[in-house]
Amino acid sequence: MSEFQRSSGLGAAARVTAIAGSVMDLHVRIALQEADREKRRLISGGIFLAMGGSLMLMALIGVEVALVLWMQENWGWDLLFASLVMAIINMFFAGVSLRIGGQLAKGPYLPETFEGLARTTKAVFGKS
Repeated sequence: MSEFQRSSGLGAAARVTAIAGSVMDLHVRIALQEADREKRRLISGGIFLAMGGSLMLMALIGVEVALVLWMQENWGWDLLFASLVMAIINMFFAGVSLRIGGQLAKGPYLPETFEGLARTTKAVFGKS
């Protein structure tokens, strides 16, 4: 491999690294600007989301206890078996929720990120 081929390969790697670094810097900068502008709304929203999540968890625990007791009373199941059935049901719904949430969380969301990526790519590859 000649010296020119090695240096052009390193140049391409440097370009790709520059694109990735530029996109990450741009995305972080935009996210920080949005957070600074709307800090009060974000903090109060986070507090209410945490409170709602905690209350929802308490309600879910109460419903599950009632369901286990109902299974014991109506179907004659013992505590261990009813608890295992509830655990299996919980695992199923947790897996479905994680799968859907993972699909929804893919990709960058800010339009400025796409614009910045396009501008950076054009600048690195010399296109106008």
